[in-house]
Amino acid sequence: MNMQEAAEHADVVLDAVLKEIEPSVNWTHGPTTTGSCTVTRRRTVMTIVSAERRGSLLGVVDRFWRKSGYRINAVNNDADIPAIYAETENGFGVSLIVADKGQIHFDVDTPCVTPSEVADSTSRATAPTYEGMEHIPRPNIRSDFWSAGTLAAGAAASSP
Repeated sequence: MNMQEAAEHADVVLDAVLKEIEPSVNWTHGPTTTGSCTVTRRRTVMTIVSAERRGSLLGVVDRFWRKSGYRINAVNNDADIPAIYAETENGFGVSLIVADKGQIHFDVDTPCVTPSEVADSTSRATAPTYEGMEHIPRPNIRSDFWSAGTLAAGAAASSP
C-alpha cells in the first residue's frame, strides 16, 4: 500500500464513522499532513454539539468502532475535553477529540507505507470547506438534536 492508497483508506474510515452518527452532523476537511511514510486525514465537525449531547456522540462512535473490530487504546473521560483513541485491525490509528469550545475532530493516522504523492480527499464535506482561511472556525451550524441545551446565537439566558 502506498501513501495515496492509505489516505484513501483513511477517508473510508472517516466516512464510515460520520455516516454512523444520527442525526447527521456537518463536517469539513481538516488539513491532510504527510510524514516520510505516513498520512493523517482530518475531519472537523461544524455542527454545534452541546455539552449535554457530547456523551451521546462519543457513545455512538465508541460502539461503532468496537463493532467494527477496532481496538480501543484509550478513553479520556474529561468533562471538557473527552477523547477516544483506537486502532483499526490493519493498524490505522483513529481518534475523536473534543477540543476547545466543543470543537470535535476526527483524525486517522496511517501506518508507515510506501512513499508516494498524496492527493486531496475526494470525500464531499457537508459544511463549508473554509479554503484560503488560516483556521477552521468554531462550530457554527445548529442542530435541533445535537445542539440541544445550548443558546441560540444572540440569545440571553433566562433568569429563574
